[in-house]
Amino acid sequence: MTPLQKVSYEVTTTPVPSHLALGENTFIEKVIDTDLHCYDRDNKLVHGVFILLFQCIRSSLKCIKRMIRKTFAFALAGAAAVYATTFDVTFSTTSGHKVPSTLYGLMFEDINSGDGGLYAELIQNRAFQQVTPGTSAALTAWATLGSASIAVVKSSSPVSTALPNALSFKPTATSGTVGFTNDGYFGIPVTAGWKYTGSFFYRTPTPPATKISSSFTVGLRSTSGTVFTSTTVPFTTSSSWQQATFTFTASSTQTSVTNLFALTVNAATIGELTMEFTLISLFPPTFNNRANGMRVDISEALLAMDPGFFRFPGGNNLEGQTPAQRWAWESTVNSLVDRPGRLGTWGYINTDGLGLYEYLQWIEDMGMEPIMAVFAGYTLNGASVAQNSLQTYITEAINQINFAIGDASSNPQAAIRSAMGHPEPFDLTYIEIGNEDFFSSTTYTNYRWSAFVDALSAEFPQLHYISTSATSGSVPKLTPAPTYWDLHIYSNPNFFINGAFNFDILPRNGLQFFQGEYATTTQNSGATLAYPFIDGSIAEAAYMTGFDRNSDIVFAASYAPLLSSVSSIQWTPDLINFSPNSLILSTSYYVQKLFSVYKGDFYLTSTTNTASSPVQWSVTRDTATSQYFLKRYHSEHCSLHAPIHPASTAGTGTILTAAPGTMNTPTKPTAAVPSNFSFTAGKTITYNAPGLSLSVLVVVS
Repeated sequence: MTPLQKVSYEVTTTPVPSHLALGENTFIEKVIDTDLHCYDRDNKLVHGVFILLFQCIRSSLKCIKRMIRKTFAFALAGAAAVYATTFDVTFSTTSGHKVPSTLYGLMFEDINSGDGGLYAELIQNRAFQQVTPGTSAALTAWATLGSASIAVVKSSSPVSTALPNALSFKPTATSGTVGFTNDGYFGIPVTAGWKYTGSFFYRTPTPPATKISSSFTVGLRSTSGTVFTSTTVPFTTSSSWQQATFTFTASSTQTSVTNLFALTVNAATIGELTMEFTLISLFPPTFNNRANGMRVDISEALLAMDPGFFRFPGGNNLEGQTPAQRWAWESTVNSLVDRPGRLGTWGYINTDGLGLYEYLQWIEDMGMEPIMAVFAGYTLNGASVAQNSLQTYITEAINQINFAIGDASSNPQAAIRSAMGHPEPFDLTYIEIGNEDFFSSTTYTNYRWSAFVDALSAEFPQLHYISTSATSGSVPKLTPAPTYWDLHIYSNPNFFINGAFNFDILPRNGLQFFQGEYATTTQNSGATLAYPFIDGSIAEAAYMTGFDRNSDIVFAASYAPLLSSVSSIQWTPDLINFSPNSLILSTSYYVQKLFSVYKGDFYLTSTTNTASSPVQWSVTRDTATSQYFLKRYHSEHCSLHAPIHPASTAGTGTILTAAPGTMNTPTKPTAAVPSNFSFTAGKTITYNAPGLSLSVLVVVS
């Protein structure tokens, strides 16, 4: 067969053998031996990995499938017995473009939230940041144990200027065990074998004439008082702040997370002395064993997606309600005692323990590329910083970048990074200037964009700068003209299905697009969603075929928001929901994972003989294994034939499908999850896909 020769097939529905039946929506694979072979342009036999993704969304009574081949085309006919429509898709192994390694990645801001979520700290309100002393709100998550009193006070001698408040503790009895507890971020997990690492600062404002030396007991217990694990920490009374550190290991796993961290002391030892405590911290094991690190299970779930980049720190949480409430990098670095925290954009306090250094270190550990945003003078109250007042924030942005990539031997910001444990610069290519600046497009167009990009480009000419003021592929006029644009869209399933070709029609004029935020947030009726549902997730998959197909101009894309606590929700839906000891991976998570893991590194140009059709597709190849993607949506079972060579090649596949409306929720976390299967592939594979599904077939020679 010569290159680009076209071959057509008409395919009808294949009955499902009983041993392969999976229910109403079923799929099978059947080997058909033929004498068809695939050749490259050097007339060498072609073989490798075939990745075929199907999308079927219920719409009518016909079934149409597009299928693709390396150097030839074939057609599929409708599965409905009374209606058949044929499509040809043709592509070559030589024509196309590279797929950027950053095509699929992650977007994060502290929403739903970072503290108590990605950031692994277990103690809520650990340093009494940004609270009013003497109020009940200041004691959030804290309670007394035994005969004692506690209150948040403004310390007369604070541990640092950043942390002026402390927990004042005083026994109200002269004997017995007394202390205080913290119930964590909606619970604390107790897991056998986990080594917990903790610390706290303490002092005695008015110490006794004779020093008291004794010990505290710290540990985890149930609300009824059962102690699961504990250790003792020696102390000596002093008016100066001292730091205590400790570890303990759990010997059992508790199903319930309604557990407490407790710090206790024998009241007879200290009598009615008043003591102060602050920055009371407890970490479980962390990802890559980093101190002050990230939660393991969340990190591993994200790592399984093979993300190419991580956009941070926002998002709206970058901007704040006013300039004073913005995310300011300098307040998120150095020791934890030097971080004041802030009232975040989403209504809760950010400890900023998850700071600039922690972001960059975790991104490096995860093998991602950072897309780092800098505050650009717009805040969520709708105000923009005046042109003559911008320099402060431009300097702040320059310093932020220097912290990441500056020379530690000559730059003071880079020296901070080095002192924190990373002497060498972090990798950094992309800087995003602001966030959603279309909300203040006039000031962004008139002076903010140019002021920032001119100054940053002069200082860091090697970096790429992303504009945030576009709302579609039709970009506004900025001077100097940006090369990179960040687009955001939240909508319903129909939008994403119909938008699969939005990028195909854009000119190839040097512009590069970042679909920095997108998600199905409502049903087509307008009804809101608590969690992603299968209909929306498959619609997102249809939209994502456009990213594959247009990856010459779409260099990155990320679903948003990324994470949500099931107990503290500011936005729905989200990609991953979590409790203190579990994850709920959404249907959209699995779609994102399939696209990212199988993105390939080269897109193969493909065409169809039908000018208008409900079919979306993309074809990509991995340099080592050759990967091919087919995307399709329809109401009926869809049948596919794929000639391959050599015969008798082992194959594997994955399918995600469920009844309309299905969601993964805390009560049904696995309502819709991918299923894996294997098959023996002869010279042709026949594959029947159910409606409302996404499938991946992999054939490895």
